[in-house]
Amino acid sequence: MRATLDLPAGSGETTLPAYEISRGRPLAAPVIFASPHSGSHYPAAMQANLSVPLSDLRRTEDAFVDGLYEPAIAQGAILIRATHARTYVDLNRDARELDAEMFIDGPPRTAGMPSARVKAGLGCLPRVGASGRDIYLNPLTRLEGAQRLEQVHDAYHQALQAEIEALKPNWSDIFVIDCHSMPSRQPGRASMPDIVLGDRFGSSCTPKLTSLVEKQLRRGGFTVARNAPYAGGYTTRKYGRPRRGVHVLQIEINRSLYMNELTIETTRGFDTLQAQLSDLSAEILTMARLENG
Repeated sequence: MRATLDLPAGSGETTLPAYEISRGRPLAAPVIFASPHSGSHYPAAMQANLSVPLSDLRRTEDAFVDGLYEPAIAQGAILIRATHARTYVDLNRDARELDAEMFIDGPPRTAGMPSARVKAGLGCLPRVGASGRDIYLNPLTRLEGAQRLEQVHDAYHQALQAEIEALKPNWSDIFVIDCHSMPSRQPGRASMPDIVLGDRFGSSCTPKLTSLVEKQLRRGGFTVARNAPYAGGYTTRKYGRPRRGVHVLQIEINRSLYMNELTIETTRGFDTLQAQLSDLSAEILTMARLENG
């Protein structure tokens, strides 16, 4: 299923649907895999205003992550994937995380208190790319910002919320896996693990889910860390309510396992990793059925 957009005529913004949803037929368990950062669509209006090469923005994508989890659909899970690039709108940020100085006529919404991320240029509408350089030649307009937030950010999260709500009448516990990737190298760190699991230090999901995923991944030969350097972002914070039966776990995968980070191309490791994640998703689905038994 694709979301449809209804933009003002001549707006110059995107007309591509904000997300795609694939559902297992039949649904085997209340498990949703969400991929908010794997989109690679850069609308023409955005590209016309770039001050950096498109390759600089592509290096911020969680490229191919949605494809890594595609086997879960045939297993009976739900997969929701964003279509637009995270530098167009970052779906794992609060829509109030805005840098007012990016807009020539003021921000499209009331911005929250300036956070470290916003100050660094990494708000909901990012100001900088992978190189740390400013993305845009000219400031955005309020209308441009409003369209991005309403038609992409709001649409994606409304869809994810609707999928969760649709499961509640038939299932007591719902499981959301927030799917991400991470650079293989980061400043100040000698090395990065293969996988980082983020459950906001135990607050966003049952510990059974985190433990099951960690054990399965370690059995597969991966090095696994919890909550460092990624404890979970907006999605885990917004939806993770284990006492209300909604469990959200963020999974960050080291990009060197499956792709060339410079050319943004998959390597031979992609198929191997996809098969291992297929085994993982099967374990998660089994757990979800048992937890609802």
